[in-house]
Amino acid sequence: MSEKFKCAIIGSGNIGTDLMIKIMRYSDILEMSVMVGIDAASDGLARAKRMGIATTHEGIDGLVKMPEWSEITFVFDATSAKAHVYNYNIIKQYEGKKVIDLTPAAIGPYLVPPVNFDANIDIPNVNMVTCGGQATIPMVAAVSRVAKVHYGELVASIASKSAGPGTRANIDEFTETTAQAIEKVGGATRGKAIIILNPAEPPLVMRDTVFTLSEPADKEAIRKSIHDMVAEVQKYVPGYSLHQEVQFEDIPETHPVFIEGVGKVWGLKTMVLLQVVGAGHYLPEYAGNLDIMTSAAKATGEKMAINIMQVQENSK
Repeated sequence: MSEKFKCAIIGSGNIGTDLMIKIMRYSDILEMSVMVGIDAASDGLARAKRMGIATTHEGIDGLVKMPEWSEITFVFDATSAKAHVYNYNIIKQYEGKKVIDLTPAAIGPYLVPPVNFDANIDIPNVNMVTCGGQATIPMVAAVSRVAKVHYGELVASIASKSAGPGTRANIDEFTETTAQAIEKVGGATRGKAIIILNPAEPPLVMRDTVFTLSEPADKEAIRKSIHDMVAEVQKYVPGYSLHQEVQFEDIPETHPVFIEGVGKVWGLKTMVLLQVVGAGHYLPEYAGNLDIMTSAAKATGEKMAINIMQVQENSK
């Protein structure tokens, strides 16, 4: 593509650095402009400088003072939920900036690319939920398009080594945000999320177990819907796959289960076992939890950029 849209990444840690490398190496429509951090000695800022990218260690306050700021269309925030609130309060004062939030702050609507991108295409601040949300919500949504989902649950197991200070500081927000997004985006009446930091050596890849309890439905229709959705996610996260075949269990009306906030329900229990292997661009392959976030954010920015180009062409 002849036109590229300039980007800034706030947060020079593992997620921000991996996203920077993905954009620089693999995007035909996004172009790195500035890497932003708060630690002048961070590896992310040092790497950005070596790659010829402008940097600042003065956070968002430093970014808006830079000459590059006026040309930036997309701002990816890979800091923390608390920091994003401060960052966005400054960014929103400037017109024409699209914010893609990789923290659990959820100021803007939750966005999972293959599920609800079209509904949020013009929103100035979208939230990428969490790594568990990006892995799980497509599966809950896949069941939801076949049958009403009463309950959706995620148990995410990630390598302890792949959980940096930002992830650990946001554990409570992770479970809260993911559960809410399972409901709002995935379509479940009730959602729940559990995260396990696995200290095993050598580190294990990300594994997710997704449970849904839905109305009775055609099992083959649900299985096909899930496989189709896996293929959609694999377009931007190649390491996303079913670890085992989809499993089902009938919950009879005579033996319903009680779900808090829903009551007694019965129907079809579906279990989806996933694994996410990272692409190994900057982070190790076992860090699939981080890779799925940066891949989803990149895919979102690219789709938004394409939409902007189409709008511009149509207005000529």
